Amino acid sequence: MQGRSLILFAFAMLAAMPAAADFRAASEAFRAGHYDRAFAEAGGEQTAESHAFRARTLLAKAMCGDEDPPRSLIDQALSEAEIALSLEPDHLEGRLQKAISLSLILRPMSISEARKTGYGELSRTLAESVLEDAPGNFYAHGFLAVWHVEVERRGGMIGAAIMGASLKAARRHYEEAVRLAPADIGLRWQWARALAALDARKHQAEITLALEAAVGTAPATDLDKVMQARAARLLEVVARDKPRDVERLALAML
Repeated sequence: MQGRSLILFAFAMLAAMPAAADFRAASEAFRAGHYDRAFAEAGGEQTAESHAFRARTLLAKAMCGDEDPPRSLIDQALSEAEIALSLEPDHLEGRLQKAISLSLILRPMSISEARKTGYGELSRTLAESVLEDAPGNFYAHGFLAVWHVEVERRGGMIGAAIMGASLKAARRHYEEAVRLAPADIGLRWQWARALAALDARKHQAEITLALEAAVGTAPATDLDKVMQARAARLLEVVARDKPRDVERLALAML
C-alpha cells in the first residue's frame, strides 16, 4: 500500500556513504551525482557492502530524474540488494536497499495489487529489523515515518488499521530521525511531502516547518541538492496555492 511518498523517502537513505576506504572513489562519485561511475567503481569487489552500494547507486539514478523510474533499474537494484543479503543475511544496508526497491516496485500498482504482493509488509519488516539491530539508524526511522503516512493516505483509516499504520507511529519515527540527524535534508523533505500529499490543509504548519528546514540546510551531496530544490518548489506552492493544488503537486513530484 505504499506509493510515491514512501518511494521518495528512498532519497534520504540513498545519501548514506560507505565508510570503508576501498569505497572512497565510489563515494566521491556518488556524492557528485555520477551514479554510473559510482556503480562501476564499486564493482571491483564481490562483497555484501559492494553489492548494497551498487543497489544504492542504481536507485539514486532511477529517482533523480523527473520521470517515473524505469522498472529495469529497480529490478537490477533489487537483485544487487538480494545478492548482498545472500552473502550476509543480516547486512543492514542490504536490507534498507531491498526495502526501497520493493517500495518502488509497488509505486504504479493499485491498492489491491500492492496488497497481493505483500511487499508493503515486507518493506516495513525489513526497516524494522534494521532498527532492532541498529536503533540509531535514522534512515530506517525516516523510511518508517513515511511508510505510516503513506499507508494512511492510500488506505484510509480502515486500511491503516489493517496494516497497523498510524500518524502517531509516523511522528514517533520522524522525531527520532531528526533528533539523530537534524541536518539531514532528505528527512525533512520526505516528511513534508508525505504530509502534503495526505492533507495539506490540516498539516500546513508542520509541512512548512519541515520544508523551511530542508531549504535552509547546506547540501552535502548532489542528491541533497535535488531534494532541496524540490522542497523549495513545494514550499512556494504551500504559501501561494490552495491545499488541493499542494496535494496534487506533492503527489506528482519525484
